[in-house]
Amino acid sequence: MNHFWQFATSSSIRFGRGSVDSLASEVANRRLQSPVFVMDSTIESLPQVQKAISSVRSVAKGCSVFTGGEPEPSLEVAEAAIEIARASHADSVIGIGGGSNLDIAKVVAVVLKHGGRARDYFGFGKVPGPTLPLIAIPTTAGTGSEVSHSAVLTDTIAQVKVSTLSPYLRPALALIDSSLSESCPAKVTAHSGIDALVHAIEALTNRPNAQMNIAADNENEPAVYEPRAYEGSYSFTSMLALEAIRNIQRCLVRAVESPNDRDARDGMAYAAMLAGMAFSNSGVGLVHALEYPIGALTHCSHGEGNGLLLPYVMEFNKPMCHSSMIQIASILTGQPEDGCSCEEAIVAIQNLQIRIGIRPRLRDLGLRREQIDQVAEKAIQIERLMLVTARRPNLDDLKQILSNAW
Repeated sequence: MNHFWQFATSSSIRFGRGSVDSLASEVANRRLQSPVFVMDSTIESLPQVQKAISSVRSVAKGCSVFTGGEPEPSLEVAEAAIEIARASHADSVIGIGGGSNLDIAKVVAVVLKHGGRARDYFGFGKVPGPTLPLIAIPTTAGTGSEVSHSAVLTDTIAQVKVSTLSPYLRPALALIDSSLSESCPAKVTAHSGIDALVHAIEALTNRPNAQMNIAADNENEPAVYEPRAYEGSYSFTSMLALEAIRNIQRCLVRAVESPNDRDARDGMAYAAMLAGMAFSNSGVGLVHALEYPIGALTHCSHGEGNGLLLPYVMEFNKPMCHSSMIQIASILTGQPEDGCSCEEAIVAIQNLQIRIGIRPRLRDLGLRREQIDQVAEKAIQIERLMLVTARRPNLDDLKQILSNAW
C-alpha cells in the first residue's frame, strides 16, 4: 500500500530564552490592534508576563486580559473567556500558560471568528476556516499545545474530556521561552514532562500510516487518502518522537529535582515541542482515550493520568510495537538496541514514575473500582483514538487494562 501522509505545525515558531520579549514587536508587525490575553492568575503574577502585557499595551489600541484559566478547564471557563474577549472586541488571542490556558485560547479564537459556542466545534473538522490570529506562549514543558491542532475541555455534565481538532487550531505563532517554566513547582514539571513522554511514545508506537489509507479499487493505483484527525506513525514523526524521548531521558529528572537547571529546562521545552509536532500529526492513542474519562471523574492532572496509564498500555500494545519499544528501551536504559527487550522499556518508565513522583495506581487518583466499566465504555467510543492505536482493543481489553492499573 502506498504511503500518503501530510505534516503540519504552527505557522511560525520562535524558540529560546528571551523570546517572550519579542511579543510586542510581533503584535505590531502583525498589525493586531486589540488582543485578548488568556491566562490564569498565577501566570499573570509572573514579572515576565507583567512586562509582556505592558509591552503589548504600548503598541495596541486596546488590550484585555482574562485570568480565569484553570487546570483541566471546563466548558464554563471557556465560555467565560469568550465573553471577555467578545466584550473587548478582540481581534486576536494571546494564550500564556500550560496547555489548559492555551487550549482555552484556541477555543476563544474559534468562537470569536465563527460564532456559536465552544461545544459546536467538538470533534474533528468542525472549524470552518481560519480563526482569529493566535499566539501561544507555553509556561510548562509538556502538552505541546503551542504547536498542535487540538484543544481539550472538560464536559462536567457528561463527565468526560472533549476535544476540538482542526488544522485551523495551530497557532499562527509559538513563542517558546523556557525561562517561563522556571517558576513551575516540581509536581507541575513532573506531570508536564511525563505528558510529553506519553505524546512521543504514542506518536512512535501508533498504527503505521501505511495501514491508514483505504486500498484503491485497482491495485496499481495509489491508496485513497481521507482527511482525518491523525495520520498514524511514519518516519518523519518517528524521528521527532525519538529525539523528544532522548531529551526527556536527559532532562526530565534534572528539571524536577533542580528547577534552576537551565539546560534541563531548555531540553524539556525542546522535547515538548518536538513531541507536540509528532503526536499532533501521528496521533495520540489508547493512553489518552482512557485518561479522558478518568481525568473528568477524578480531576487528576492530564499529565499524571497519562503517565500512570502509559506502562499498562505499552504492555497491551507490546505485540504490535516490538521494534519501537526496543528503541525506547535503548534510549531510556542507555544500552544498545540488540541487548534490549520490550519489558525493559516498561520497567524504565515505571522507574521514572517513581523518581519523579507519579502515583502508580488508579485508586491513588481516586478512581473507584466500580467506575472501571464506565471509563472503558466511554473510552471505546473515542473512535479517532481507537482507529490509530497500535493494537485495537475491545471493551473487555479496556476493562482488563484498567483493572491492571487499578
